[in-house]
Amino acid sequence: MATEIKVAQLPESVSDATLVGWHKSVGDAVQRDENLADLETDKVVLEVPAPVSGVLTEIKIADGTTVTEGELLAIIDESAAGASAAAASTSPAAESANTASQPTSADESTDDRAAHRLSPAVRRLVEEHDLDVSMITGSGKGGRINKADVLRFIDSQQSDDVVPEDAQDVTPATNDRLEERVPMSRLRARVAERLVDAQATAAMLTTFNEVDLTEVIGLRARYKEEFIEKYDVKLGFMSFFVKAACEALSKYPVVNASVEGSDILYHNYQDIGIAVSTDRGLLVPVLRDAGQLSFAEIETGINDLGRRARDGSIGIDDLTGGTFTVTNGGIFGSMMSTPIINPPQSAILGMHTIQQRPMVVDGAVEARPMMYLALTYDHRIIDGRESVQFLVSIKQALENPERLLLGL
Repeated sequence: MATEIKVAQLPESVSDATLVGWHKSVGDAVQRDENLADLETDKVVLEVPAPVSGVLTEIKIADGTTVTEGELLAIIDESAAGASAAAASTSPAAESANTASQPTSADESTDDRAAHRLSPAVRRLVEEHDLDVSMITGSGKGGRINKADVLRFIDSQQSDDVVPEDAQDVTPATNDRLEERVPMSRLRARVAERLVDAQATAAMLTTFNEVDLTEVIGLRARYKEEFIEKYDVKLGFMSFFVKAACEALSKYPVVNASVEGSDILYHNYQDIGIAVSTDRGLLVPVLRDAGQLSFAEIETGINDLGRRARDGSIGIDDLTGGTFTVTNGGIFGSMMSTPIINPPQSAILGMHTIQQRPMVVDGAVEARPMMYLALTYDHRIIDGRESVQFLVSIKQALENPERLLLGL
């Protein structure tokens, strides 16, 4: 019996997708619910699961093709499942194709799991350089192979291939100025489009302040062990900043608002977008009702969203509907920046690296852990007074964290 594999219903506002790559070839045995291919949309990567077990007899769509909802992708022959299973025990080629469901050794099982951990961006890089993923050591969670691991492996291979100086060909090198042209991924193209639109439509302005994180660092140091023991999650800086931002948004609701035509839409809740850097590009998953969450719930939520954003399992619903965004360039060493608003939001808070700097405290100069804060806002609805007071509110909350606990 032949079963057609079609593009499933796409998320709302998504009209098409790009077939990034097939995980199976014609003639391969597949198991029910096994991922056959990846579809990349403007925001997320969707899997194409096998609805039945059988043999993949036809592939209708090639890699890199744009597809729409309901389009025929492939055909699986259910009746061939038994014959394929029998052949797998005698055919080396079939055995290799079926390692995911019928591992014959620990090494084969490990190799297969490693291959299935690859994100679309990493998989493309592996295929372009014809690499054996079993030779690459993954540094991600659970041994996941990321882009940096692949690049390090490529560099090491190139280093190994260097010819000793006394054996080198004297022919002058001709590839010193090689260039490579690759198309933008759908996500990268969409991010570029939204950033350009934001600059074209919003009257963006950035205001700065600085915050002394002595008290926050001391509080984390005092309670970090108890916190992780009770909640099974680390007490990070992000929960303090999200809490402080929610308190400030409740005081200055226009910063949490958005522009709709000639109207200002105020939100009586705080859905905070958390910018996450991934192999595919920048994603901004949303922490819902962050103002109602505890520190532990915020940390757990951020960890979960970040993990799913990086491994490609984030859903479209997790990436829509934010009212305000927090981005932390400090994890990459950024000293100061002017973040760009994430439309239709009207403001974004930029965190930066913490640096010991000499500060005057009670008439004496002391080394203090300082961070620059940046608030980019839409000047069409947010005035300078409100933007400055918003940042001051965050500064006060972080320099006196007990204010967050008392709601002051």
